[in-house]
Amino acid sequence: MNQKLLIIAAAVLAAGTASAAAPNSVYSVTVPGHNGPMTVDTHVENGKITDIITRDLESPGIGKIAISKLHDEIVFQQNIPVEAISGATITCAAYLDAVGQTIKMAGVDPAKYHHPKKAAPLKDSYRSDVVIVGGGGAGLAAAAAAIEAGARVIIVEKLGMLGGSSAVSGGSLNAVDPARQKLQGIPDSVERHYNDTMRGGHNKNNPLLARYLVENALPTLRWLEDKGVMFQPKVHMIVGGLYPRGHSVIGRGSGYISAFERFIAAYPDRVQVFTNTKAVSLVKDKNGRVTGVSCTHKGKPVTFSADRGVIITTGGFAANIQMRMKYNTGDWKDVKLDGNIGTTNRSNASLGEGLALGTGAGAGLVDMNEIQLHPGGAPGTGIMSSWPSGSNRIFVNKQGSRFVRENAPRDVLCRAILKQPGSTYFVVLNHLRFPTLETRAGDTTLRDQIKLGQAYEGKTLEELAKKIGADPAKLQASVDEYNAVVTHKKAADQFGFKGQGPSDKPLLDGPWYATRLVPAVHHTMGGLRINVNSQVLTPEGRPIPGLYAAGEVAGGVHGANRVGGNGILDAMVFGRHAGTMAAQNK
Repeated sequence: MNQKLLIIAAAVLAAGTASAAAPNSVYSVTVPGHNGPMTVDTHVENGKITDIITRDLESPGIGKIAISKLHDEIVFQQNIPVEAISGATITCAAYLDAVGQTIKMAGVDPAKYHHPKKAAPLKDSYRSDVVIVGGGGAGLAAAAAAIEAGARVIIVEKLGMLGGSSAVSGGSLNAVDPARQKLQGIPDSVERHYNDTMRGGHNKNNPLLARYLVENALPTLRWLEDKGVMFQPKVHMIVGGLYPRGHSVIGRGSGYISAFERFIAAYPDRVQVFTNTKAVSLVKDKNGRVTGVSCTHKGKPVTFSADRGVIITTGGFAANIQMRMKYNTGDWKDVKLDGNIGTTNRSNASLGEGLALGTGAGAGLVDMNEIQLHPGGAPGTGIMSSWPSGSNRIFVNKQGSRFVRENAPRDVLCRAILKQPGSTYFVVLNHLRFPTLETRAGDTTLRDQIKLGQAYEGKTLEELAKKIGADPAKLQASVDEYNAVVTHKKAADQFGFKGQGPSDKPLLDGPWYATRLVPAVHHTMGGLRINVNSQVLTPEGRPIPGLYAAGEVAGGVHGANRVGGNGILDAMVFGRHAGTMAAQNK
């Protein structure tokens, strides 16, 4: 049907007369989106846009939200915006281009729909109990907790939408959870989670922060469930997670954001959200207490005053190439973390601006040289792969040979990958993880990924090997070696792999699938120095009155290497705690 409409619409456009266009028709066009092809069907009735149907592969936490906002403005206000939504520029540009093309196909002058309503200018100043700088996962957790503690809240976000890098994260969260783990035969304890966190961080973590993190993991998970966040019934081992205690959230990272947005929307008299508003500096009173934030909104200075506290939740600096080059004197000092290595985070979100805010107010920094690479980056961009983590898959190099145990810490995995030809590798699995081509890997189906060239399929292992350019015999040997361990024919393989737990199954038959991945900068463990009350500290360790921080902007929690699944946990545990403490003015 779309092809027919395209042909009809093209003929109308070629005719060059508006009168030739059908008054009530659907006009369709396909354009390149951020993640793949985007098809837009614009419904026009008597010169009015009545609906826009979109088929796309955009991310739920960013692209799809932007499309929804643009759709509502176009359809309900009959206005086609000329500016993209900050934070989703590529998606917006593609969508607006497609809508514009379809309007021309309908024989209507697009200028008819360009009549933007001038937004009321912001006031010079606003006041609340708590001001939160950064509207990602940690910031929204802080807002929800502050609301529950009886505070009025202002959220300041530099982008055009909430979510930050949390919205594009895998979203898995570690917690010792007897209700789930016992059903899977997985013994666990908070002490074991603590030891894994310290071991994974090379024992460079602040033990008090690490202890608070793991002891509050399950209570925070339950709190999130109360907010409407939905987790899968089974736990798994996240890449670099060291133990099967990872909880997959439905909707990935955007599942947290949408739940918090619904919660916040229920308190319109207690919360104000200011997007497209960039924090410039913190405001202090004569006694040295932080009392607000100086910002700019589209060039206009605006001051937000906080009667109880200011919370910085702006994320890390994984996307700031200059900063990561400057501070890369730790475990990765032998690797040039320049623009040739991408990041899994949103490039316009993780720029380290919160660190400048904090240090400008006298904050100390800690562990700034500790930077983490993640093995799951997409070639060319570093964007986080949506392929499933956990058991029943193997990692092979270009030749088809395994080179590392798949459940190793992230730094071990990445260092092994960087030693392989082309500093890349393939994840290989079969129907155990992808029962059908319609099985979703994050935002897209496996079928879509194959069409886009992001994944490969083989009915047999030999066919898959040929498609990825590997030696079939070496790939078969890799599968056989893995199978020998998970079927207990051998205790461990040459890489020290001993299996991942009760969910292990041998990889026996096809269809087989593979995707190619590369290491990418994922997390910056360093940041503002905080204590267990989320208070920001001076270099000498004294709390700065009225100032709190949570999430990746705060350092000391993870040491030299963050355990997989502890990042979102950090944002939620300390975001919640910071919100409560600031609201109580403690």
